[in-house]
Amino acid sequence: MYDCAMPKALPLFSVAVATMFLLISAHAQQSHWASPDDPAARYMIDMERKWAEGVCVDNGVVAGLLADDFQGTSTKGARFTKADELRDERAPRLAHDCGLDSARVHFFGQNLALVYGSEHAVGKDKSQPTARVCQIWTDTWLKRDGRWQIVASHDNRFECK
Repeated sequence: MYDCAMPKALPLFSVAVATMFLLISAHAQQSHWASPDDPAARYMIDMERKWAEGVCVDNGVVAGLLADDFQGTSTKGARFTKADELRDERAPRLAHDCGLDSARVHFFGQNLALVYGSEHAVGKDKSQPTARVCQIWTDTWLKRDGRWQIVASHDNRFECK
């Protein structure tokens, strides 16, 4: 005999189980802003500073900073890869007064973090060699094999103040 109550109970049970798994996953991936003394956050901010300064000086930071599968979005909306950044790093430096203005780290679990920051440089824009250029950006950091690297970035220009 066919039990009409089973089909109604099964979807309700499935929804309850799915909700439970989502809540467990969400709890395991609690996000938090990094504390000032967090070693991973300090490392990320230091590397972000070196990348910002690398526009002015050849500090060789890109090779270890960016993951091999890195993808970025430039201020002009163009995609770029780690190979593109390595080519730029080998190019002659025209900019000066490069620096990191701010950076905040937000962790999402133990292996994922976003760094929200801003930086400046003079002469970065070849069409305006004396202009101060300011950027605000978001970098996505992933910890793989015990090592933090940037896997994605998105840059935007804004009016310098």
